[in-house]
Amino acid sequence: MDIDPHQMCFGLNLELDRESLNMFLQLMGRPEFAATLSTRLSSTEIQEMVDYFTGILKKNLSEDEYHELFLLEQSPHHHK
Repeated sequence: MDIDPHQMCFGLNLELDRESLNMFLQLMGRPEFAATLSTRLSSTEIQEMVDYFTGILKKNLSEDEYHELFLLEQSPHHHK
């Protein structure tokens, strides 16, 4: 199921939570949104957001996935 932004809803069931989070993350990644929000956050808010998000990444992604999916670079463990 692909949902639109106005269909996002959390707390009803895991499938909808995951679809909604997928859309939420896509919306957060829009350059215009990122540029606007990043100029309005305090240093503390920035650090809290980065600490929380990197903690989630470390818990749920392998090192290879982190490099390839998040950083969009070749994993250091990739063999040529």
